[in-house]
Amino acid sequence: MRKLFIAIFSLLILVSCGDLTELNVDTKRPQVVPAGSLFANATKELTDWMSSSNVNENNWRLWSQQWTQTTYVDESNYELIERDVNGNFWDRMYATVLRDLSEARLAINNDDILLDEYRKNQLAMIDVLEVYVYAVMVDIWGDVPRSEVMSGTVTPKYDDDAEIYNAIIAQLDAAIASLGGESGFGASDLIYGGNADAWKMFANSLKLKMAIRLADSDNAKAKSMAEAAVASGVFASSNDDCELVYLPGTPNTNPVWEDLVQSGRTDFVAANTMADYMNALVDPRRPFYYRNLGGQDSVVGGIYGQPSAYTSNSQPSDLLEDPTMPGVLISYTEVCFLLADASERGFAVGGTAEEHYNNGITSSILEWGGAQTDVDAYLANADVAYSTAQGTWKEKLALQKWLALYNQGFEAWSTYRLYDAPVLNQAAEAGTLPPSRYTYPIDESSLNGSNVDAAKAKFDNDNSFSKVFWDVN
Repeated sequence: MRKLFIAIFSLLILVSCGDLTELNVDTKRPQVVPAGSLFANATKELTDWMSSSNVNENNWRLWSQQWTQTTYVDESNYELIERDVNGNFWDRMYATVLRDLSEARLAINNDDILLDEYRKNQLAMIDVLEVYVYAVMVDIWGDVPRSEVMSGTVTPKYDDDAEIYNAIIAQLDAAIASLGGESGFGASDLIYGGNADAWKMFANSLKLKMAIRLADSDNAKAKSMAEAAVASGVFASSNDDCELVYLPGTPNTNPVWEDLVQSGRTDFVAANTMADYMNALVDPRRPFYYRNLGGQDSVVGGIYGQPSAYTSNSQPSDLLEDPTMPGVLISYTEVCFLLADASERGFAVGGTAEEHYNNGITSSILEWGGAQTDVDAYLANADVAYSTAQGTWKEKLALQKWLALYNQGFEAWSTYRLYDAPVLNQAAEAGTLPPSRYTYPIDESSLNGSNVDAAKAKFDNDNSFSKVFWDVN
C-alpha cells in the first residue's frame, strides 16, 4: 500500500504543471471504442451464436435432427420458452451485434483522417454483416424491427419480412459495388484480415443464398439476383469460406468445445434421423461426424426427442471437440448446392446441376477429412448419383445439402424448411415435425406490446408452424 501512495504522489508531481483533467480519463474504459474493435466484437458474437450448440442460445443442431439429447429433451421437442432461447438470440443480435455495427459505422463516419478507400470498404463490410444478421432474423421470425431500430425509439415497429428482404438486398447491392482492395481493418477483420475483395465474394455468396430463399416466392427476382451474384464472383473453393478460426484457449475457443468439453456434460448424441440416412448411404463422413460407432462404421442414433443413453449411442466426434474448429457463416460447400438449385431453375450460373451437386458433396467429404477415393465411391452409389438418386431434384438436392451442412445447423434447418425435405422424424414427445419459425420473445410483449401483437397476428397468433414469407411450399 505504501508503494501505491508513493506512485500516486509521484504521478501528481509530474502532472502538476499540466492538464489535470487527463487524470479523469479511464484508459481501461475508453469513451470512444475504435471502429475496428466494435467490428471484431460484432463478428465474433455473431459467429459464436450461429455456431453454438448450447441449448440456451440456439437449437438448430437439434431442430435439424443432427443430434438429440440424452436426459433433458425439451429442446429436442421444440421447447423455446423455458430457457428463453428465442429471447436470448434476439437480445444478442439487437443489443450486441447490430449495436456494435451501428456504433462502428458512426465511428468511421466521424474519423476525419481515415483514407477514403478504407472508409468506403469498412462501411461496406459493416453493411454486409448487417445484412447477414437481418436475413437470419427474418428467416427465424418473419417480421422483425429494422427501420426504427437505431432511431432512438424504445418501441420500434415490426417491419414486413418480405419488405425487409427487399431493403437489405438493396443494401447488399450497394455494398458489393463499393467493395474492393484493402479495407484498413487488418487484424480487426477476424475473417479475411482486411481483404475487401474477399468480403465482396462473401457478399455475392450471401446474395446467391438469399436469391435461392426467394426462388419459390419470386422466381424472376431470384433469377436476376443469382445471375448477378455469380457474374460478380461467389466462392470458388473452400479456401474462400466465410469462417472464423477459433483459438486454443478461452475465451476464444469455438463455443461447441465449451458445450461438449469444457462443460463436462454429456448432453448430445446422434439422432436416429441423420444416423439412418448416413448408414443407408454408407456415407464416408460417419467417422468424422460421430464417434462410438457400431459395426462397419455405422452411426448408432438415439430416437429423436426421447432420452438416449450417452454411452450406448454415437456421440459428436472428436473433430467437434477441437477448440479451434472454425465457426462458419457461409461455406463453399453450401454455395455449390445453391448453384445446383439455380441450375435446375434455369438460371444462367454456369455448369450443370449435377456438376454443382457433385462439387458440394466432394467439398464436404474432403473438408471433413475423407479421401478422393471416398468421394468417388460415394458418388458412384446409385442412391447418391444425381442421375439415379430417388426423388425430385429438390428432394435429392435437399438430402445431400442437409447431410453436408453438419456444422451449419441453422442452414440445415433452413434447408428442410425451403425444400420440405429430407423426410425428418416426429419428435418423440412433441409428436410433430420441426417448427417453421421461432415464436417471439416473451419480453417483447411487455416492452413492445402493440407492435409485437400485430406481428403475432400475422403469423397465426405467433404459431411456430406459421411460415415466413419465402417458405411457400
